[in-house]
Amino acid sequence: MAMFMGFTFADVWSVVTAFYVVAIIVVIAFIIYEKREPEKALAWITVIALLPVVGVFLYFIFGRNRRKEKIFNRKELHDLEQLDRMCLRQLTDISNPDLLHHRSVADNRDIITLLLNSNKAPLTMHNRLKVLHNGKETFSDLLDSLRRAEKFIHMEYYIFENDRVGRKVARILMDKARSGVAVRLIYDDVGSWGLSPRFVYKLRKAGVETGKFMPVVFPWLTSGVNYRNHRKIVVVDGKRAYTGGINIAERYLRGTRLGRWRDTHLRIEGDAVGMLQAIFVTDWYFVSGKRLFDMALYFPPAKVDTVTPMQIASSGPDSDWASIMQAFFAAIGKARRYIYICSPYFLPNQAVLTAMKVAALSGIDVRVIIPSRSDSKVVYWATRSYIPELLEAGIKVFLYRKGFIHAKVIIIDGEFSSVGTANMDIRSFEDNFEVSAIIYDRATARILEEQFREDMADSVEITAEMWDKRSSLHAAYEALARLLSPLL
Repeated sequence: MAMFMGFTFADVWSVVTAFYVVAIIVVIAFIIYEKREPEKALAWITVIALLPVVGVFLYFIFGRNRRKEKIFNRKELHDLEQLDRMCLRQLTDISNPDLLHHRSVADNRDIITLLLNSNKAPLTMHNRLKVLHNGKETFSDLLDSLRRAEKFIHMEYYIFENDRVGRKVARILMDKARSGVAVRLIYDDVGSWGLSPRFVYKLRKAGVETGKFMPVVFPWLTSGVNYRNHRKIVVVDGKRAYTGGINIAERYLRGTRLGRWRDTHLRIEGDAVGMLQAIFVTDWYFVSGKRLFDMALYFPPAKVDTVTPMQIASSGPDSDWASIMQAFFAAIGKARRYIYICSPYFLPNQAVLTAMKVAALSGIDVRVIIPSRSDSKVVYWATRSYIPELLEAGIKVFLYRKGFIHAKVIIIDGEFSSVGTANMDIRSFEDNFEVSAIIYDRATARILEEQFREDMADSVEITAEMWDKRSSLHAAYEALARLLSPLL
């Protein structure tokens, strides 16, 4: 038998095997100690048990619970003191008749209080919104605002593509920077993987300041690779802002092999612009180490008389609470008439899923639009795995057929609406940095509801009889993808 320094191969193999067994037991014990959701813990334990070496590696890259570890520590920047004072004042005055005279505010006082406590998200009253229903409307409006910028442009995107749309936006940014406008761009390193150093160099040479969010360098993978900045934020001169589901990419205009991309975005003017600016300022410090102190410049007083109550909710591994998920859960739980949900990736956690099923079983009209095809095969099958139990609870499920629906919209009882970047999935709830506009306004809800009904008309409603006829192979794909869904 082969010998190595006096040890047989069998001896070495026994030691290595023992080491791996101990390592696996320690990692599994650590997962249990974290006290995370049972389904997520069991999924990771299964992967590690079946794929010991690979499973442990994947867990340390993708599985760690960064919120509990406080590794981001609010990105090392204290919240803006003025926002803190505003939140404390609103928590004291939440029963003030001046706030509650607006019916939608009074009816959603509990959700407003929740976001004040968990997210320091002030309620802003004086806002003017424009709902942008697709890429054509969004880019036309956005490019016009960028061209009119006089003082600064702040942009933050998950995906910024080097395509015709991306190059067009880049040219405007460079022209503005050369003319003296301060231009700052944050892009996610994973989402914007296609941005070449040459593309970024041209931006920087023209005077555009850029920040790459949590760079991932291969082969030295960082544990932060799993925590991505999924936000889409633009703030122009502190007067006009944009957020929603649309990235800087040509697919929103011309579509892909999936067909046209249907998405929803918002243009915001008024007090809520400052709330999006506060998120950008914090993220900019995180990626650049630079503080933007000039409150008069970056947070000018709003000059909007229109009353549209709303809060800007953010969430991510840097926050103590999964604020956006909690807001969705609370809103679904207090619904009385209807709940309309549109999400391209539907993998809810158990709390939100149970809330939806309880609402439907209580007689509330619950409808969900999801894509009939997806840009992610595993997510596609995992999403479909939820359909049987949704149907069983009486939830109406629609598969969008006119391309790929990428909108992330919730409308409840005509008084609560959400438009933003967060999908109805565990990744958006727990791992990604997200932002959503929570709107308490009937007029906005009517516009979003009208679009929702148009999307339903472009969809096919699934019945239990139809679903039971799907192939056994597809059912197997769904079951396997569902098992892996807590890890996605």
